[in-house]
Formats: sequence, structure tokens, C-alpha cells
Amino acid sequence: MPQIRLFLLLLLLTTLNSFSTISFAQTKTPSKLEIRNTAKRAVKYLNSEKFEKSLETARLSLNNATIIKDDYFIAVSYNIIAANFDALSEFDKAIFFYKKGLTYANKTKNDTIKNYLNNNLGNVYCFEKKEYQKGINYYKKSLEYSQKVSDTTQIVFTKLNIAWAYFDIGQYENGLPYLQYINKYHAKFGDETTIVIFNMLNGIYSNHIGADKTAESYFLTAISLGKKIGEKNDLAFSNQEYSKFLLKKGDYKKAYESLVIYHKITEEIYSEGLLKKANVAGINLELDEYKREIDRIETENVLQAQSLKKSRIIVVLFVMVFLVLLMLLYSLYKNYNFKKKANYDLTLSNAELLIAKDKAEEGSRAKTQFVSTISHELRTPLYGVIGITNLLLDEHKELAKSPHLNSLKFSARYLLSLVNDILQINKIEENRIILEILTFNLSDEIKLVKNALSFISQSHKNKISVKIDSAIPEYLIGDKLRLAQILMNLVSNALKFTKNGEVIISADLVKVENNLHHIEFQISDNGVGIEAADQDKIFDKFVQLGRNDTDYQGTGLGLSIVKRLLGLFNSEISLESQVGVGTTFIFTIAFEYDPEKTNEIINNINVDLSSGQIFKVLVVEDNKINQTITKKIIEKNNCSCFIVDDGFQALDVLEKDVFDVILMDINMPLISGFETTRKIRLKGIQTPIIALTAFAKDEITEEALDAGMNDIIIKPFESIKLFQVINNQIIKAKNAVL
Repeated sequence: MPQIRLFLLLLLLTTLNSFSTISFAQTKTPSKLEIRNTAKRAVKYLNSEKFEKSLETARLSLNNATIIKDDYFIAVSYNIIAANFDALSEFDKAIFFYKKGLTYANKTKNDTIKNYLNNNLGNVYCFEKKEYQKGINYYKKSLEYSQKVSDTTQIVFTKLNIAWAYFDIGQYENGLPYLQYINKYHAKFGDETTIVIFNMLNGIYSNHIGADKTAESYFLTAISLGKKIGEKNDLAFSNQEYSKFLLKKGDYKKAYESLVIYHKITEEIYSEGLLKKANVAGINLELDEYKREIDRIETENVLQAQSLKKSRIIVVLFVMVFLVLLMLLYSLYKNYNFKKKANYDLTLSNAELLIAKDKAEEGSRAKTQFVSTISHELRTPLYGVIGITNLLLDEHKELAKSPHLNSLKFSARYLLSLVNDILQINKIEENRIILEILTFNLSDEIKLVKNALSFISQSHKNKISVKIDSAIPEYLIGDKLRLAQILMNLVSNALKFTKNGEVIISADLVKVENNLHHIEFQISDNGVGIEAADQDKIFDKFVQLGRNDTDYQGTGLGLSIVKRLLGLFNSEISLESQVGVGTTFIFTIAFEYDPEKTNEIINNINVDLSSGQIFKVLVVEDNKINQTITKKIIEKNNCSCFIVDDGFQALDVLEKDVFDVILMDINMPLISGFETTRKIRLKGIQTPIIALTAFAKDEITEEALDAGMNDIIIKPFESIKLFQVINNQIIKAKNAVL
């Protein structure tokens, strides 16, 4: 496109007056003049469509600019790299490097390079990504810098692009002032790279206001000049707009002929683009690796400075520790006789403590085993109840509004929630929960909580409102699952104690420390409120205020779990409440905001590209009800399902047939799922095996991996979760073979 070409030609001709004073002494450090010449060569290669050489040369320029820490030349180098990808139609990479360059350009006082980068981003967003408003904003920023340096040629050029963008989205009145400016100054400051589009835009606007003769004249002039100059992109656009004009007039034959010319030119451009992309495929990987190397070097420089500072601190601390040790040795020497006398008494006490410790550990193990067994025995029938309820709703749509069936489903999920609460509080008390590092959108997570609790809200005729501070970044890094659990408990609690009222979920950015963004959450309701004397009790386990007056469902574990989960975030919860007015719970969590780390986490997510495939699934399950439910779920998703009752039958079937994935129950008669998996692996069968169990995941993970299982799904589960895991494991298995 002409926009990018012009800006790179200007870059090639731009020089800095300050370079005239550069010293030419021979040193190992590259000079600014050398870097500038390297950048000019990269632009020359780009204009000659020698993209591989251009990228290699730009990479050298970037390396040298990074060594001398020159923000201007770093920005210039990134601009050239981005322009290469722009020319190769790899627009996401182009945007990434343009923005990288803009970051460094903004650190300089050079308005010209800022102008180039903003204009080029406007090009990509408007004419390639079709995100016009974002592109127009970049164009307007580019205009500001053009006006600062009084470059009328570039002002005309940028306003031409803005007019084109507005016309593309049908906002002719917004684009008209820019077109009028171009008409006034194009003869003096325009050139042949914009003359075709200049005539085309006048044709578009004339067509819009009904000046057909004027419009046709402009279109024909644009097409004639496009053929003469040889700019295929502009010629294609002119034929396309002329075809629209003829179609509007009713001249269908000529409109069709112009449209044929447009498609022919477009196909030629597309074929040339494929050849260019093929020639540069190898350098892409190398450039990505180099980008990571630059980031590593920058990080190492920071770490070296920090290491030096830490070394000094360590020396001081060592001296202090040494003095403290001397004092301790002296103290030990003085107290030696006293300790020797008391040693016998301590030995007796230790023996008693060991006995008590053994009893406590035995009780803890018995408690853990009891909770695990009870949860397994409850989850197994719950899987059947929830599964059969879902099957009834899927197969008999007329029952969707049945109060009895909905009550059954709600009761089963409530019982499942009770089991999960008991397991959760047990895990927290045993310090078995570790926060996860995930990237997430806060607004999306809060909306999920709101939607999940819509049934409770409607049953009490309540309204849930959400208020999110616009200053909060779009993506944060932290444990979104624990945050959702905290919000779910607090909002559901507010809904239970509020009728015909409103529950408000608000999130505000209250402090920023380095990469940490401190978000304050408030859950407010206008319900019954809490007595001042009871406010210290509500976070204790199994406490339920007002149970005698009104039947509020729950175990009394929700707020206790909230308090303990916030402890994992190093946070505390407070409340403000007045009887008859309402209650507000307040807490603050610090989440990390790091765009580069976010991109890395997102890039490491395995994207499922095979969800439309039909898989062959072997289910090893002894429970007949669970067999029926699992088979229905699998077949509903267009996959074939074969069921066996135990591990021995599974081994026999695998001798005769091949499956894409195996779903293995753990607790089965005759032979367990773990032992069955070991025997399958001994036969050399590498089919992915997914444990399908009612046990808590962390209780069996180690044994499952040792046996050769690939993943674990806890019953009851959502079908979408099951197929996400199945697809992920099948992709891993195929990649391992490749």
C-alpha cells in the first residue's frame, strides 16, 4: 500500500544534524553513524522486496542500538522489522513490532519517528484489521506530530488516509473536512504515490452526494493513472469503487467488468504475497529467537545491578550475623550447666509429646481419610443424579420448566456444593492449596459469577449490579479460580439475606506498586444487616446467624472459606453493616500486570484445532448408571463410545481394537484403575488415559502419574470440560508421535 512505502522512503532520507559531530575513533562499541547506515541498508532491501536481507540487516541494527542503549535507533529498527511483516501480510507481527518501536520512540524527543510509527499502526488497523476507530486514533496522533515538525507533505498524506478510513465505514461527513484539506494542498504537497487514491476518494464522495458525472470522471482518472504508474493496490481499489458506482447507476455490465479487473489484480497481488512469505519463513523463527535474546540481555543488565547491591547488603548482614553468633555461643556456654540439669526433664516431656504427636497425626490421617471416603461415596451417586437430570432436560425439552426436575437439579448441586465446601476447608487447614498463576480478564470473571448466581437472584427477586473501575488493566495475572470462589461465596451470601433488593459488586484500582495492581473489591447489599455483636463471629466455621428466625440455607462454611482463601493472597476482609440497612464486605487483592508475561502465558496455551473431529473412546467403568451417563455425554458430542465393566475386559478389548482415548475409573472391583493402567503401559500401548473419579484430584495425582495416566477429571463434571481434556491429550499424543 502507498502509505507504508512513503513513510519508509522518508525514513531513508531523514538524517539527524547531530551526527555531523560523531567521533570516528575505532572502538568495539558501534557508532550511531554505523547504526544509521545499517538501518538505511535495511530500508533499501525492503524497498527492493529483499525481505530476508532486510530483516537480517534490521536485526543487526537493533542489536547495535541496544548495545549503546539508543532509544531512537531501537525504535527505527523495530519500525523496519514491522514494515517487513506488514509487506508480507503478517499483520499481527507487524502490530507487535510497531508498538514495540513506539514504546522506545516515546522515550525520545524525535517527533518524526513517532509520526511514522503512529501512521503505520493506523494503516494496519484501518486497512488490514478493519478496526477503523483504533486506526483513526493512531492517524490523529500521527497528525499531531506532523504539525509539530511542520511537515505539510506528511499532513496531506495522513489526512488522505483518515478520509479514506471514514469513507470506508460510511462516515462521509466526518471524512469530508480531511478531503477538502487534501483538495486544497495536494497539488503543492502531494505526489504520484497518492494521486490515484486522491482521485478515487473524490470519486467516492461525488458518488455519495449524487454528482455522477464528476464521480465517473474522478474514477476514470484514478484508473488511468493507476495503470500508468503501475501501483497495483491503488488500481485494484479504484476498480472496486468504480464497480460500486456503476452498480448503483444500474450499468451492471460495466460494473461486472470492473469487478473482474479488481479480482484479477487482487489475485496477482495475493500470488506475489505468497511467494514473499515463502522466502522469509525461515527468518521469522530466527527473529523471534532474537527478540527473546534482547529481552534476556535487558533482564540480565537489571539483574547484574541488583546483584551488586545485594552483595553489599550480604556483606553487612554477614558481619551482623557473625556478631550475633558470637553472642549466641557465649550465651550457650553460660547456659550449658542449666540445660544439662533440665535435659532429663525435657527427655521425659519429649517422649510424652511424641506420643501425643503420633496420636494427633493418626487422628488427622483418619479425618482426611474419612472426608475423602465420604466425598467419594457422595460424589458417585451425585454424578448419577446430576447426569440423569441433565439427560432428561436435554432429551425432553418439555420438562425444562418442570419445578420438580429443577428442584431435583438444584438440590443435587447444593449437596455437591456442601461436599466441596467441606473438602475445601479441610485442604486449607492442611495447607494443601497453592495459588495458580493464570492470565484473566477481571470483567469477564465477575460477569461469570453474576450469571452463575442469576437463579438465586431471581428466586429472591434481587438485582445484581457490577461496577468496574476503567483504570483496571484488561488482563491481570493471578489465581482467577480462587478469586471467583471468594466472590461466589460473598455474593451468594448477600443474595440469601436480601429480598426484593440489590447486590452490588464493585472493583476499584486503589494502588499500583511496580507490576502489582491492588484491586479493592466491595460486595454490598441492602438486606437484613448484621448485629454489631455478631460481626466478629460470622467468619467462624459453621456459624449461621438468624437461622432460627428465617430458614437461610447453607453450612456456615462460606465466609470461613473466604477468610482463609484471602489469607493465601496475604489479604484480610472487613465489613460494614447496619441492621435493616444492609452489609458491605471489603477486601483488597494485589494482582500482577505484565503485558509481556501475559502474552507469554497466552502463547503457551494449547489451542484446540481438532474439536470437530470424531474420536473413538473406551470407557472403563463398573457403575451402570455412570456408564449410561458417560456414554450419553460422549455420543451427544458425535464421538463413538465402547464400554467395559472392569480392567480385565479393557485389556482384552485393547488387544483387538485401537482407541483415541481411554476414560478409566479408579475404584473398581477385581482390578483397580491404577493397576489396569500399569498393565496397559506394559503392553506398549500409549493411548492417552484419563482418570474419571470421584476422589479429590490432589489425593490421587501422584499415584495416577506413576501408573501412567495422562490427566484426571473429577466427577461430577461439565461435558465441555471433559472434551477440553480429551482434545488436549489427543493433540499431545499426536505431537509426541510426530
